[in-house]
Amino acid sequence: MSLFLRPGFDDALAALPGVSFVDQWDARVAKVGGKVFCLLSDTAPHRIVLKCGETSFDILSEIEGVEQAAYFAKRQWVSIEPGALPEGDVLAYATRSHELVAAGLTKKLRAELGIA
Repeated sequence: MSLFLRPGFDDALAALPGVSFVDQWDARVAKVGGKVFCLLSDTAPHRIVLKCGETSFDILSEIEGVEQAAYFAKRQWVSIEPGALPEGDVLAYATRSHELVAAGLTKKLRAELGIA
């Protein structure tokens, strides 16, 4: 199932430790420890927004269909449209986004969420 559709988005990201979902900002938002790490827009074309590192941001933002995410601009977030990258790559970047955001949580909270 496509990562760019809600069932596929939920199934893929629910496999990561400590993930919760909420509907806000006209999007399906995936959080870890109460902090956003990925979202799927509710409006077509459904775009995925995720956090990435500096190097990945520089590389990804050069790809057609990937751009700096609005409202997340100062923190190296990208918006990816369907077909811009293989879905396996998008899932890998979403997993990395989860890791980046989870790293900012307290040790206690990471332990409670089962994050090593």
